[in-house]
Amino acid sequence: MSLLVSWTRSEHTAAGFTHSTYRKGTGPGVIVIHEIPGLTDQVIGFGEEVVAAGFTVVLPELFGRAEAPMSVGAVLKVLPRVCVSREFTVLATGQTSPVAGWLRSLARDLHAELGGPGVGALGMCFTGGFALAMMVDGHVAAPVLSQPSIPFVVTKSLSADLNLSPADLTKVKERVNAGCSVMGLRYKSDKVVGTRFETLRRELGDGFIAVELEGKGHSVVTEHRDDESVQRVLQFFKDKLTA
Repeated sequence: MSLLVSWTRSEHTAAGFTHSTYRKGTGPGVIVIHEIPGLTDQVIGFGEEVVAAGFTVVLPELFGRAEAPMSVGAVLKVLPRVCVSREFTVLATGQTSPVAGWLRSLARDLHAELGGPGVGALGMCFTGGFALAMMVDGHVAAPVLSQPSIPFVVTKSLSADLNLSPADLTKVKERVNAGCSVMGLRYKSDKVVGTRFETLRRELGDGFIAVELEGKGHSVVTEHRDDESVQRVLQFFKDKLTA
């Protein structure tokens, strides 16, 4: 049986893009953005946990095939496609990926429907930094960056880049200064995150909540799940979205 059988499928069109979405739950909204290769069983499982914690969860399907298992082969099949897609910026500094406009629209509609302080957003790996870009227009009140990994770490400047334009970074800092905290998750030994946490500390100061884990690992809430970190994320959503 499909893991998504109890989720409601829909489509959202904005910023010149159309993607499928899956929705489930009640309560404040949280958008969970999958990593490469797509909506794997572990991403869906994490979404179920957020639903069980009392939230309306939306899972966008940005690439890949829903429920395809996590594997090296699946990653290698999807990676070349996303690298050349006009939706994503993977090898440039000081630019916001165009898909951020689509995600902001999704957050805006969800917030308009559900009300409250705003919605939560969690990106992971390839999409890790998208939650930061989503908070620009004020509808995202609880952004979580799990092992943010683009732009790809091939130079020192790319390693430190937040996948944001200067204008978007200014707006993010304004929101943080106004009280919107940003949570980041990573394993300290994870090279693909580069030096972005250092950039986040410098740019956001005390508004950046860093959860940094010992040991080897990458996918904090899925493949290399850390239970305590998952609970911290859920509590962050509760604190910011149910006040």
